Amino acid sequence: MASPLPNTLLRRDLSIEQKFEQLMSDNPLGASVSQDSVLIAIGTSFGITAAIFVLFLLLRPFNTIVYAPRLRHTDEKHRPPPLDKSLFAWYHPVFKTNEPEYVEKIGLDATIFLRFARMCRNMFVVLAIVACAIIVPVNVIKSVEFQKNFDGDMSSKAIFLMTPRDLFGQVFWAFVVLAYVIDIIVCGFLWWMYRAVHRLRRQYLEHPDYQNSLYARTLMITDVGRSFRSDQGIVEITDSLKTTPEVPRASVGRNVKDIPDLIEAHEEAVIELEKILAKYLKNPNKLPTERPLCTPSKKDPEYTDRTQKVDAIEYLTARIQRLEIQIKEVRETIDKRDALSYGFASYETIDSAHMVAFAARSKHVKGTTVRLAPKPKDIIWKNLTLDPKTRRWRRIVNNFWITLLTLLYFIPNALIAVFLSKLSNLGFVWPEFQVELGKHSDFWAVVQGLAAPALTSLFYYFLPIIFRRLSIKAGDLTKTSRERHVTAQLYAFFVFNNLFVFSLFSAVFGMVVMIVNLAAEQHVPFMDILRQIAFFDTTMRTLCEVSPFWVTWLVQRNLGAAIDLAQAVNLAWGSFSRKFLNPTPRELISRTAPPPFDYASYYNYFLFYSTVALCFAPLQPITLVIVAIYFTLDSWMKKYLLMYVFCTKNESGGAFWRVLFNRMLVGTFLSNCIVALLVVARGYEHKWKMLAAMAPLPLGLIAFKFYCKNTFDHSLKYYTQGTRAKGTEAPTPIDKESRRRDRVAVRFGHPALYQKLTVPMVHEKSKHLLAEIYRGRLDGDIGDSAAFSDIYMKRMSKEHPGKMATSTTAAASAPAPFEFVSESNMDFENYKNRPEFSDEHGGEGSVYGGSTVGGGGGRPDSPAGSSHWGRGSERGRPSSQDSQRTFNNNGEDNPGVLYPQGYHQTPSALREYSPSPSLDLRGVDSRDASPYYEMGAGNHSDQGRLVSGAAPMGSSGGAGGNRGQEQYTPYSPSRDGARDYFAR
Repeated sequence: MASPLPNTLLRRDLSIEQKFEQLMSDNPLGASVSQDSVLIAIGTSFGITAAIFVLFLLLRPFNTIVYAPRLRHTDEKHRPPPLDKSLFAWYHPVFKTNEPEYVEKIGLDATIFLRFARMCRNMFVVLAIVACAIIVPVNVIKSVEFQKNFDGDMSSKAIFLMTPRDLFGQVFWAFVVLAYVIDIIVCGFLWWMYRAVHRLRRQYLEHPDYQNSLYARTLMITDVGRSFRSDQGIVEITDSLKTTPEVPRASVGRNVKDIPDLIEAHEEAVIELEKILAKYLKNPNKLPTERPLCTPSKKDPEYTDRTQKVDAIEYLTARIQRLEIQIKEVRETIDKRDALSYGFASYETIDSAHMVAFAARSKHVKGTTVRLAPKPKDIIWKNLTLDPKTRRWRRIVNNFWITLLTLLYFIPNALIAVFLSKLSNLGFVWPEFQVELGKHSDFWAVVQGLAAPALTSLFYYFLPIIFRRLSIKAGDLTKTSRERHVTAQLYAFFVFNNLFVFSLFSAVFGMVVMIVNLAAEQHVPFMDILRQIAFFDTTMRTLCEVSPFWVTWLVQRNLGAAIDLAQAVNLAWGSFSRKFLNPTPRELISRTAPPPFDYASYYNYFLFYSTVALCFAPLQPITLVIVAIYFTLDSWMKKYLLMYVFCTKNESGGAFWRVLFNRMLVGTFLSNCIVALLVVARGYEHKWKMLAAMAPLPLGLIAFKFYCKNTFDHSLKYYTQGTRAKGTEAPTPIDKESRRRDRVAVRFGHPALYQKLTVPMVHEKSKHLLAEIYRGRLDGDIGDSAAFSDIYMKRMSKEHPGKMATSTTAAASAPAPFEFVSESNMDFENYKNRPEFSDEHGGEGSVYGGSTVGGGGGRPDSPAGSSHWGRGSERGRPSSQDSQRTFNNNGEDNPGVLYPQGYHQTPSALREYSPSPSLDLRGVDSRDASPYYEMGAGNHSDQGRLVSGAAPMGSSGGAGGNRGQEQYTPYSPSRDGARDYFAR
């Protein structure tokens, strides 16, 4: 396919347009591979894969931080089987662990991922055997007969003899049969997988962890009209469905104004300060001569001159303090904001909640949308307030940008392939650069080898990030739904750009140039042009000629799987950053944690490889063999990684399956389209009969989809779909004390109301230097408990334990507003129960241990006691205390709703509809608390309120006064999904 570059005379004679046309017509995307190249690629790929695997065997026993972080940090319930130091200690856990253990150890999402990989392995093994048995003999026999008419050695064309490039006429009936075989096999495996997913999902719904969780029996109501924006209004919406006599406990959302933005700015300032201190204090014995400088944040109203350079340490510390004050002040005035257009309703039983959700699935009761509530941690809170009109418009804009990016990416992709991967082409159209290229050929050779793959890799690294941000902008309500949308968007992008464009670019570009030339220069009629270019035949031949490229490309995916297993990137980056960069203590701690598994990207890879194999199965059956080998290797490689290395950041309970199912059907349909293309191109007088014979295939795929949808989907999503069957024993009612502990307003309150503010982490070796480099508050301004705890406690005297310290003693011992971390403590093990770390690494309050569950040192009236913060971690700043007012509606039958700080009764003049009904106060309990340190705000006494003016609520002992009978540890936001809390 490639044509040599023109000689020097032609270089001078051709115009820029002609040169560019010639380069673009010469298959710039490199989809042309010789038979020898295929054999070399197969040999080198499997050889390097084997070498990397041996490297993994040697490194694994001596580096558990990288190769077994889940084994180090998870609790006994979720811990994978132990591994010794032998080279093959991983064999038995990987190959002998059964599926029920997977669900218990790694979760349902990871289990379904592994089952999907095994399904692909088995499916492509069967497809490879059947397709090769049908198509390879037909292709080889007919191609050899055709090639006998020409001179030449056919051994050099063996790889093309297996393609239908030289086939004509009735022989394509074999391909019609192949299309039916592919559809039947794929649908059979998908049906079998659907049944397995259904079984796993039902077991998940029956599991005690799910049964005892609050979110499982809670509904989320969005698009609530103004007349229903109250707790009672939420109850009216659910009661209008008339599916259950139960009255739910409701909580309407409150407007938190700009608190989330302030917290985000606070986090950014803390991270930036940590990086600056890590760099500045890298060598405590030899500080740099100049203090670090920075430009003020664009969001900081204190500075108007954005070009001004300020002392970075002083500025960021002061900004952190100002943001803390702002967050505290806004939290104290939350009761002055309106209720928002969403709310939550919690039932006593899962049956009731799911029956209501099922009844409302296709309705918009009073203009609202009622659905099962996700885990609070999974919610994208800022999108809950979007009205349907805004969400629809954002989705239109989002789809437009994604479509534009998908369609137009081939332009920079082709330019990179033409010019950066071969700089002589750039010199061909740019004579001045050709001179420079000749002068410094060695330098430009290095650039040529690095530039194209670096730019392409960089783009594919940021592509999922771009799609995630677009999905959030479009109004996705949960992080798991966002990931599913990203999977679908990545799949569409890869199929269009990496399959169609790579395969057909040269053919389509050549046909476009021919059409333009014939129409403009020879004035040939358009219909005559179409007949001359033979579009279908040209496309078919191009696909056959490009098939060796996809064989080599798929072979190289085995290399990528081995690199994943060896964790080469993590090893290299960890060593490089420690030696040449200045990682912060927070970064070093995070590197010892199990990294989150990117389901969207890995599912996209699996789907794309499957689609390539299905599309090229009629063109080059060898692709099925290569993909079967890939899934065979990667299915057990990923099994090890999910058991010992990766964690699931946000568990969706198997919600990815429908995305996978639909994309596999799309890949099968594209395979049918390829067969139809072959029939139209070479079927000649038999093509209409063949097309008629293939007509049932797409209809069969559609019918199969709707059959599976109607058979499985409702029971996949809902625990129950209607009234209980006769004879079914009703579930045991939840006692009033447990009912009171639901605390819907706390569990499903906006996290900005109670989220602890991050404290800057500094290496302990630099502790003695902070008094010199930090000129702000260090001593005597505020104590530990006041600044960094969630409940105020006066400082204890060191000389007289149990006695209050005097002001002089307290001032002398007060620490800086930093958290100091020693080298020995820079391990995720010491911080795994802190939400700022565990939320990013799939903790969810229970995976990494039981400290977030039950008693211990947790304070009964605090959202998160100090025992939840790991060793040396009492320094976390609070967001708010739980308020202590308990509402009782209609006597004792409905214990009411407990609200956290900020959820106060608002005067009617400030809000038309109160988020809670007019109820009587049951108890009043005031709390002493110390405010955050306020610069220039005057002195604050020890009796200052943490939340001034907050309405008190009833004691955590409950109305029944059960405190003496059972020690009660209240809800902590980090305890979402913790079984023991709800099992009482």
